[in-house]
Order: sequence, then C-alpha cells, then structure tokens
Amino acid sequence: MPTTPYLRAPLAQTALTDWGAIPTMVEGVSRTSGLLIHKGPNGESECGLWVCTPGKWECHVTSDEFCHFLEGSCTYVHESGEVIEITPDTAAFFPKDWKGLCTVHETVKKLYMIR
Repeated sequence: MPTTPYLRAPLAQTALTDWGAIPTMVEGVSRTSGLLIHKGPNGESECGLWVCTPGKWECHVTSDEFCHFLEGSCTYVHESGEVIEITPDTAAFFPKDWKGLCTVHETVKKLYMIR
C-alpha cells in the first residue's frame, strides 16, 4: 500500500465499484458508483471518486464534505431555499447536517473528502 494514496486521471476512470441506488429518491432512480482512494483507520475520514446518474433525492450530509465536481450538472437546494447550481469544475463544501434536495440533471463525477 502506498504511503500517499492518489488517483491519476479521475475523468478517465471506468473501472468503478457499484455503490447502489440512492435510498431517498423523490424522482427517478439515481445509481452511484466510484473508487475509494483512502478511508481512515476508524472510518473518520474518506476520500474518493463518486459518480451519480440522473434523478432527484433528499440529501442529508452527515459529515463535513468537500467536493470538486469534474463532470455533469446538478442542482442542490438547501432546506432554507438557497440554490447551488453545479457544473463542471465547481468546488463546494457541505457542512455536517446540511439538508435539502439534489437533482442530478446529467451524470455527475466528483472527487470528495469526508471527515
């Protein structure tokens, strides 16, 4: 195992692990897949590549999460009404307990870090 986990060419990755359907769907059936780059020894942190197909679902972020979206488009609407439009090369930080709706318009691919 390398001392420093890394992932080259994330946009070129095609051998992804199926992580299943989003369980809180409102419309459609969004499926997720990805690659885990690193998971902390006690599960307190995680980073990797995440892909999600179109659909609309309720989102509850249970740990701080930083995301850099590489492909696709989606809209996050916070329960307060704030709207975040995601397009390629958008970075976003979702604090623990962020709640709202996510609508994936075009399959998204992002790098993420959870802690």
